[in-house]
Amino acid sequence: MSISVEARLVRLAREGEREAFAELVGLYQDKLYHLAYRMLYQAQEAEDIVQETFLRVYANLHRYDETQKFSTWIFRIATNLCIDRIRKRKANFSLDAELSDGEGSDWYAMLPGDEPTPESRLMLTETQEQIRSAIDGLPEKYRAIVILRYLHDLSLQEIGEIMGMPVTTIKTRVHRGREALRNKLELSDFVE
Repeated sequence: MSISVEARLVRLAREGEREAFAELVGLYQDKLYHLAYRMLYQAQEAEDIVQETFLRVYANLHRYDETQKFSTWIFRIATNLCIDRIRKRKANFSLDAELSDGEGSDWYAMLPGDEPTPESRLMLTETQEQIRSAIDGLPEKYRAIVILRYLHDLSLQEIGEIMGMPVTTIKTRVHRGREALRNKLELSDFVE
């Protein structure tokens, strides 16, 4: 039975091979950054989460269970750190606050526009902001799951492993989160 590249790198990193750990960082740093940025909407905080995630991974390599996928383990660590950060700042975070230097305003910049006109760009930016605000407004128990499912395209099983919950619970929360998101987006249409 052949072992995965990740499993081989983890084993080497456990033995003190710095190059192996550096390869693990290279494999996951962008993925973790995108996850953290989509959960926190702040570049500096996302970078901090990535760094903290790798510090925890390095310190706890001996605890990694090789029967699990490494990606599930590392995503769980990053997701939990993001949730902790959201909880800590919740009291002083406002959806009405202006974003500095356009930070977070291109949250969905990878969505293709039909026309590259200024009007279509403005409409896209407004749509992105509505979606971002709607996701921000989701209850915490749905927000991370919606982000992992729809922005990272993870399976229900993978999300269950990351969140430490049964797949049935994840399925229910995905459904309820999607419904809550739909309701928020429909309500925002009526407000304007």
